[in-house]
Amino acid sequence: MNYTYLYRKLVLLSFFLLAATTLFAQSTVVTGTVIDARTNEPLPFVSVKFNGTSIGGPTNNDGKYTISTDNPVKQIKISFLGYKDVLMNVKRGVTQTVNVKLVATANELDEVVVKSGKKPKYRNKDNPAVELIRKVIENKEKNRPEAYDYVEYKEYDKMQFSLANVSPKLSEKKFFRKYAFVIDNRDSTTVPGKSLLPIFLNEKVSQYYYRKNPEKEKTVVLGEKNVNFGGSVDSEGLGAYFKHMYYKVDIYDNTVFLMTNNFLSPIAGSSPTFYKFFITDTVAYKNTKLVELSFTPRNTTDMLFVGKLYITLDGNYAVEKVELNINKNINLNFVNSMRVNQEFEQNSDGRFHVSKSTTLADFGLTKNKKGGLFGIRTITYGNYTVNKPHPDTTYQHKEYTESDEVQNRSDKFWVENRLDTLTTAESKVYKNVDSLRNMPSFRRTLDIATLLLAGYKGFGGFELGPANTFYSFNPVEGFKLRVGGRTTPELSKRYYFETYGAYGFKDERFKYFLSATYSLNNKSIYKFPQNYLRVSTQYDTHIPGANLQFVQEDNFLLSFKRGENDKYLYDRSYNFDYVHEFENHFSYHAKFARLTQAPAGSLYFLNTVGNNTANVVKDLTTSEVGLSLRYAPNEQFYQGKIYRVPVPSKYPVLSLDYTAGLKNVFGSSNYGYQNLHVQMDKRFYLSILGYADVTIEGGETFGQVPYPLLDIFRANQTYAYDIYSYNLMNFLEFVGDHYASINIDQHFVGFFFNKIPLFKKLKWREVASVKAIYGGLSDKNNPSLHPSLYQFPVTAAGEPITYGLGSTPYVEGSVGIENIFKFVRVDLVRRFTYLDHPDVSKWGIRARVKFDF
Repeated sequence: MNYTYLYRKLVLLSFFLLAATTLFAQSTVVTGTVIDARTNEPLPFVSVKFNGTSIGGPTNNDGKYTISTDNPVKQIKISFLGYKDVLMNVKRGVTQTVNVKLVATANELDEVVVKSGKKPKYRNKDNPAVELIRKVIENKEKNRPEAYDYVEYKEYDKMQFSLANVSPKLSEKKFFRKYAFVIDNRDSTTVPGKSLLPIFLNEKVSQYYYRKNPEKEKTVVLGEKNVNFGGSVDSEGLGAYFKHMYYKVDIYDNTVFLMTNNFLSPIAGSSPTFYKFFITDTVAYKNTKLVELSFTPRNTTDMLFVGKLYITLDGNYAVEKVELNINKNINLNFVNSMRVNQEFEQNSDGRFHVSKSTTLADFGLTKNKKGGLFGIRTITYGNYTVNKPHPDTTYQHKEYTESDEVQNRSDKFWVENRLDTLTTAESKVYKNVDSLRNMPSFRRTLDIATLLLAGYKGFGGFELGPANTFYSFNPVEGFKLRVGGRTTPELSKRYYFETYGAYGFKDERFKYFLSATYSLNNKSIYKFPQNYLRVSTQYDTHIPGANLQFVQEDNFLLSFKRGENDKYLYDRSYNFDYVHEFENHFSYHAKFARLTQAPAGSLYFLNTVGNNTANVVKDLTTSEVGLSLRYAPNEQFYQGKIYRVPVPSKYPVLSLDYTAGLKNVFGSSNYGYQNLHVQMDKRFYLSILGYADVTIEGGETFGQVPYPLLDIFRANQTYAYDIYSYNLMNFLEFVGDHYASINIDQHFVGFFFNKIPLFKKLKWREVASVKAIYGGLSDKNNPSLHPSLYQFPVTAAGEPITYGLGSTPYVEGSVGIENIFKFVRVDLVRRFTYLDHPDVSKWGIRARVKFDF
């Protein structure tokens, strides 16, 4: 589990959310239901707004609405085509419920028609709205930019986060007076009913090129500007994470990725199966006659939208405008509401391209909408040109990272290149954050928050941490103290150092780690594309077969383990690594390693030599060279200053690793061997059924080697659920020289639980997994047939604890619940095979912390 990344992702978001929930103003909030006065049926898409303002919104499929404002208001106005308008009095500054009955405007003669009181059953057959959406689906490909041979445009991307409804009286309080220049910088016009206090702003201007044949695309970043909170907060990483939450929306894709979830597009091929469509109006927009097509989910708990499409009637059936709202009934954490608005412009050939896309989201720790965090991402497109070819060089050499010049453009550049405007409040954000950064009290607050949530304390170009490894314990070392840290790009973009020192009070040994890295492309080693050299040395303990990150094994929470777990290794290693990534996301990693393994605790190395004489082996030294190849097409990252984490996607990640053990090189043993490992990882998106993460891998060892050099299958004896390990397998239980395995982790994102009232209220989500590994141990590596090899370890009573897999694969599965308290996953794990082994558990309960929307 990548604790550093998890904490860093939460640090500023949690800080903002906690602060925002206490800093809200008194708003007038009105909720209620609108129904037909005669039939008592709920009325969807009814307009409800505060009288005399533009603040309001439509009712949902159940006729329910919620509107709010900080402005002085006295009435709400309810209007709907075919019904009489209604004005209702409301109380200012309180939350209230106002239910409304609308009366039809038809005269009594028209009412004589006898009709059933039941609402007509919705059908796709002979439904003109469904016929229209099928026409849109049929014409999708020709209405996409990729239909042209060449496309180019300029893109202006603005990402802004604000505290919502901060009380204007806050700056009068003694503690906050020195921050008045920030608190008073509010915007009450951008979002009706919201008073926004901008605290984060990122701007980027890019030039995009596309060529169909051979297919190539390229984005050149012309300028980027970002707020800078200082070393304690990774502003760049926050911006990257925020933009992934607010992913670019392409209405013509089958799925729309928002808040780390996939929503089915209303014009996906299968949309008529999951959405209801209604023709609600014909309108004129930008001198074009359009059909207003409203849509709503058939099942309101599925990951679907509510909104409107505006379709052209010129034979292209193109989308000229779209409004997408996240259905409030879905299982989504921290998001009170979210809306996407897109506008399209007409090309010279009559087709349309997107000209502006705006995504707005209202966040909060609870559904209390008075305070919280409000985010807006606006992407504006200009200089749109089609079918204008360029030389091949124009489409080559993608630019993923920006130079100092690009990141330090002048004010004149931004005035000339912004395709949109900054609000008055947004224009002050950069200066306000710079002023905050220079205030000692603000720096102290951020330092404390970073240490508590991220586990690191910054000292200029060096960070001390992670804090969760300062103290741990295990049966071999006993009470263990550790302290370490790493340099950051603030010290140097070419040179990086990482180190720690540790001491075990039971074994009374010092441990250490030290690495030095040199960037060959003068870019951060954490950014794509990587190109660096690294040398490192380490002396520490290690559990054979454990899958945990080596420098993270000291994590305090992972010190708690089940069963016997006193078989350790003392590892002393020297490593040289060269990593090179290419623009097409192919990479290779060449390495040399010298490793000395010495048994610790109750583990031993014992073989038989000569005339059946038992021989205790002190340690095992190997020298290895290796080459790893990796291909991850279209891979993206959560990118920070000193970390990066791949974003799961529909594209597979393929890897191949080859290692060769060298005989009698730098003091190594006389074992010569080769190891080959292949792996594929892929996420399968299953529409409303969620997604499945699948890993398939296999490996083989060539040569005769003792068991420490075989594949020791990944086991887990902690109480944390490990995605990539076998959670009911004991450490050192299985070894082999050939194997194949599959791991499926299925997330249903609440598809079943959302239909059960109690679980729906708790927002629990279902998860299931299955893991199986098939393999074996060749006779040549079986110590019972070759006594000169190290004997498999046994218990004090002489019972074996290490086995080679037989003809039966090892299989375990689990069913679980995630999103408990929004962060916790708990699995009930079942082991299905090899139940006769000593000290194994047939059942187990494991937990995992996971932050997700």
